[in-house]
Amino acid sequence: MVASFGSADGAREFSFRPADFERVRKLIYQHAGITLSPTKQDMVYSRLARRLRATGCRSFTEYLDALEKRGSDEWEEFVNSLTTNLTSFFREPHHFPIFAEHLQKLGTQRPIRVWCSAASTGEEPYSIAITAAETFGSNLSHVSIIASDLDTNVLETAKKGVYPLERVEKLSPDRLRRFFTRGAGAQEGYVTVRPELKALITFQRINLLDSIYAVKGPLDVIFCRNVMIYFDKPTQYKILARFVPLMQPDGLMFAGHSESFMHAADLFRSLGKTVYALARSR
Repeated sequence: MVASFGSADGAREFSFRPADFERVRKLIYQHAGITLSPTKQDMVYSRLARRLRATGCRSFTEYLDALEKRGSDEWEEFVNSLTTNLTSFFREPHHFPIFAEHLQKLGTQRPIRVWCSAASTGEEPYSIAITAAETFGSNLSHVSIIASDLDTNVLETAKKGVYPLERVEKLSPDRLRRFFTRGAGAQEGYVTVRPELKALITFQRINLLDSIYAVKGPLDVIFCRNVMIYFDKPTQYKILARFVPLMQPDGLMFAGHSESFMHAADLFRSLGKTVYALARSR
């Protein structure tokens, strides 16, 4: 591993030593709970090299020294650079009929609150909102969706709700007509989420490592999909433990297809298909 750093370093714009990489791993874990694999050296270099250029630093050591002194602004850029935001509309589609069935069971007689805790560029919370609209029609005044992410850059994209046509090409023509408007002129080749769908969603930055979340319960559903894979088991457990008091007794949590919480069986029980209920709600 050391040799691979040395052989690549000569061709690199900035000095990037094994100690720098280990320091990055430690800092992103402390600040965001993200566990970086030892194989992510090249990814870390390419993403953080942009921050070195932007800040005028001449080496990773200089950048990381400044990072720890500079404060919140650069911490945000540091975290944004190292987070991965792969998403799409109705990703892992098997969850949405289950979600719709749960909504139907809850009905319209009381408020329904949903938290999408890894909103990325917005495709997931808008898919949640579309499902709610298809379930309840225009009677949506009782539904509210909180969409959060650690990365402020992707949240800005999500708030705008503007996507190139290729991002929505797998949606049905009916969904496109009902929930999006096609751009014209400078916006040709893009679609925009309709205002009535946007109105269901509140976007905000939340770090899942925070001891207290800026989300008020009780929540009927938490979508926490494909984010826990970046945390180690103890960190996952802490986050899941913070979810528990926020949820309705019959609430559901949706996880990613490769995520399993057997180590937190005292908190959540599996219903199958990576859907979980509170362990105490038996």
